[in-house]
Amino acid sequence: MSTSSAFVPSPRIGLVGLGLVGTALAKRLSLAGYGCIGFDISPEATKVFEESGFEVAISVASLIEKTNTLVLAVFDTKGVLEVVSQIEQHQFDSHQVPSQALVLIDCSTGDPLKLAELAKQLALNNIQLIEAPLSGSSVQIANGEATLLLGGDALQIENMGSVLNALATSKIHVGSAGMAAKAKLATNLVLGLNRAALAEGIVFAQAMGIEPSAFLQLVLNTPARSEAAVIKGDMMVKEQFEPQSRIRQHLKDVQLMLDIAQGHSQNLPLSQTHAQLMRNAIEQGDGELDNAAIIRQIRREKSARHHKD
Repeated sequence: MSTSSAFVPSPRIGLVGLGLVGTALAKRLSLAGYGCIGFDISPEATKVFEESGFEVAISVASLIEKTNTLVLAVFDTKGVLEVVSQIEQHQFDSHQVPSQALVLIDCSTGDPLKLAELAKQLALNNIQLIEAPLSGSSVQIANGEATLLLGGDALQIENMGSVLNALATSKIHVGSAGMAAKAKLATNLVLGLNRAALAEGIVFAQAMGIEPSAFLQLVLNTPARSEAAVIKGDMMVKEQFEPQSRIRQHLKDVQLMLDIAQGHSQNLPLSQTHAQLMRNAIEQGDGELDNAAIIRQIRREKSARHHKD
């Protein structure tokens, strides 16, 4: 692949999606010496990003006129496809066949089958797709503590090493395009259930007279310890749910897990229960809160059953 071996990323990186994750990634890139140009369909997110000292663009088309490397931190694969559509429309309108490859680094949690097919289609138009979903909250990403799960051509990933190293210090190449999304969904399944189990444990312990803070220390000092307890336990105890990741975003991931499992005739009973908890939490207005706020819904359901009895 001559285009791949000759590729050199621009000193300025385009960023599409300026939410919690996108802003955290911009900070990582800036620390590594890259300039960041951001775009988001949300005027509010764009304004906050610009007020943080970053350059903004008015469209995806204007981004690719300034850089050959885009990092995507959009909500889902639908968002990725919309970005690709805008790139293709710009190329059509400008009547230009790109002489140098364009690289898309997709940091969203997406649909494995759609991403695998998209990578093949993009390659025909001299566009490289590297899957790079991150395992970790926005705070962990900003602190360089998240892990990149990489999917795509090994040479392309090697060529983008400097940019990927800026995004995260820990990286795992799990296979071809589509495999990173599979890995992220599977690990997110375990992570999400760990959070829900911790929240349920806190509620159960409190019902028996053990204070949440005391119970958390028990968890942290026994085999029940988990990264979920380390990262989210204090938030649950203090009931402070400023979002580092959001309930509505994790429900999107869990629903994708359930859809894929159904396609393989596999039942995921714990994830089905978890998904319903999150749907109920969103109905109660907690969708924009941190995933730790799932404890609020578990308490509500306990309370509702108590009143019913």
